[in-house]
Amino acid sequence: MKQDKESFHHLPVLLDEVLEGLRPFTGGRYVDCTVGGGGHSRAVLQASEPAGRLLGLDQDPAALEAAGKALAPFGSRVTLKKANFRRLLEAAREAGFDQADGVLFDIGVSSPQLDEGERGFSFHQDAPLDMRMDPEGPVTARDLVNGLEAAALTRLLRDYGEERWATRIADFIVRNRPLDTTGQLVEVIKAAIPAAARRTGPHPARRTFQALRIAVNDELEALEEGLGQALDLVRPGGRVAVITFHSLEDRIVKQAMQEWARGCSCPPDLPVCVCGRKPRARLVSRKPVTAGEEELSRNPRSRSAKLRLAEKLAPE
Repeated sequence: MKQDKESFHHLPVLLDEVLEGLRPFTGGRYVDCTVGGGGHSRAVLQASEPAGRLLGLDQDPAALEAAGKALAPFGSRVTLKKANFRRLLEAAREAGFDQADGVLFDIGVSSPQLDEGERGFSFHQDAPLDMRMDPEGPVTARDLVNGLEAAALTRLLRDYGEERWATRIADFIVRNRPLDTTGQLVEVIKAAIPAAARRTGPHPARRTFQALRIAVNDELEALEEGLGQALDLVRPGGRVAVITFHSLEDRIVKQAMQEWARGCSCPPDLPVCVCGRKPRARLVSRKPVTAGEEELSRNPRSRSAKLRLAEKLAPE
């Protein structure tokens, strides 16, 4: 089923906090690396009226179609491109954005992608095992589930899903192959996890689905690549804002921003610095920004969202 503007409606998470962090101004240039349905982008464009410009990237054609409709009133102030943010610098330069005043990442699967059962992201709806954010991507969840050996599946579930039952789930998957649908996979996962463990905590398939989605879309490696390019793209005084939804993503962002903010790396017993290393950015806040009670009641999916911000420093 083709998604339209209505079916790709997405509540932007931490919207006020993103605007406060990015500080949009008229004439500024901004890049939304995960434009989705255009919620964050719309707010940035409104806050940077009348001359602010925005480049919106997304690898999901349905998201770009929805964003095109949602952002149409802003006319030529908006440029949309189908691209993974690991190509951020290339896409920005193609769009004439040699520098930006702010770059935003909203990482992970969006509400519409979860709600559209046919995409295979949801463990609540039966659908083909796909999970590609870019429908033209080379690997599907079905390929991984049916093609990997038990040991490789175990590592995938443990590393990307932090799944304590990774070995049992992998063994049960191999034993019951081929698996073609999300429903079949959910039943295998439920059979693999002891009943007592299934009665507490999140849905038993949540971590496995997370792990497969991350692997199918190469999300963590793409995030690492995109973050470095974002700091290169913003001008001094510009900011990089990243919203994450689980610990693996947040750890990557936290470590990257700490590295940007790190100065001298000489041993502490040296009387003077000999490495010459200078910090490239400062952390806007040491701790991540999280959703308040009002947003949590309005949008339960915001409960795990964390926003981190870094501001690029001028070279000394």
